[in-house]
Amino acid sequence: MHQPLSWSELEALADFHPDLVNGPTNAQARLRLFGQPESAVRVTLYRDHHAWCPYCQKVWLWLEEKQIPYRITKVTMFCYGQKEAWYKQKVRSGMLPAVELDGRLITESDDILLALETAFGPLQWGMQDTRVLPLRRLERLLFRAWCSWLCYPTRSAREEAQNKAQFVQVVAQVEAALAQTPGPFFLEEFSTADVVFVPYVERMNASLFYYKGYSSREENPSLGDWFTGLETLLTYRGTQSDFHTHAHDLPPQMGGCYSNQEPQTKANQQRVDQGPWFGLPDVAYPEPETSRTEALTRVLKHRDKIIQVNPAPATVMDPALRAALTHLITGVEVLPPANSDSALRYLRDRISVPRDMSIYAAKRLRDSLELTASLVGPSQGPPIPQQHRRDQDPANFAQSCQ
Repeated sequence: MHQPLSWSELEALADFHPDLVNGPTNAQARLRLFGQPESAVRVTLYRDHHAWCPYCQKVWLWLEEKQIPYRITKVTMFCYGQKEAWYKQKVRSGMLPAVELDGRLITESDDILLALETAFGPLQWGMQDTRVLPLRRLERLLFRAWCSWLCYPTRSAREEAQNKAQFVQVVAQVEAALAQTPGPFFLEEFSTADVVFVPYVERMNASLFYYKGYSSREENPSLGDWFTGLETLLTYRGTQSDFHTHAHDLPPQMGGCYSNQEPQTKANQQRVDQGPWFGLPDVAYPEPETSRTEALTRVLKHRDKIIQVNPAPATVMDPALRAALTHLITGVEVLPPANSDSALRYLRDRISVPRDMSIYAAKRLRDSLELTASLVGPSQGPPIPQQHRRDQDPANFAQSCQ
């Protein structure tokens, strides 16, 4: 069997260098100018390191669609690490997101959008528009039905069925609302109404697939068209996560996610956790040609830390990681060291989208890690925590993220 490429050989193949300042939406950006001078910046967005916060996604997507120049300062969420003291001095509750607009601090995502609309104009239709207000109320109704089904243990099959029926009934109202316009969005154009729905509907799609065996995107035609419409937008693609990330970041944020243990649910969980990841209903736009080089470039940027935090010793993880990356970029299978299967799967389970890379790059990387691990054994890595995600503490990577 082939030998893994050296680090220098892999670096020579890593050719993914996006324009984080003026190019398409990217989770690694710290400054966004959209072709304007830095002096035009009036906004600083405080959002979480991992792009897990749904309310941060809402404000982030709005700013990207409006192309408002802004700076990004990233803050740790309670569920995966210690909140920065400087941020708690600024925002006593520590909650996210927050925005500084012309020196004025604003918290709560709806208040932030209202303030941004006042300063820069609405995104097609504003938060208080008579067409948007009922849709905002519908989104809250959908959110409550989702939480009732997902976040509370049921005592009987009948109660589980009732919670599902309640959710499906509200989804029917969402389907009806989407059917009122000829295009895929809630109004004639992508607007504030869609931005309001995006964060939690994306998380519903992932969590219900994983914990309830229910595919929102596939079982509801108008929602399916809505997701397809979203994926035509580079702004949405840049903020979009995958099923694996959401299925495992939500439990500590939501206070728990409860599986119904049905056969379809178990099959979905197996698929999300161990693959194959291509063909899952978390994304439908064509895979970019850059997905492999993106994944390689992102791993190489953090390779020392990735090896350092892995439970396996560096003498095992270093060649095992090179073996997986060799497969990723060349398609050649490379036998990793003995007993490296759990080490590779530890990394497979901790790729975060879009924090680390875009959705297709993550699928390619997970696929190569799993294939390479399977060459030596079936051992899984340490289980993903459900009460917290301090295994994802950004302090481990802070220096290499600068």
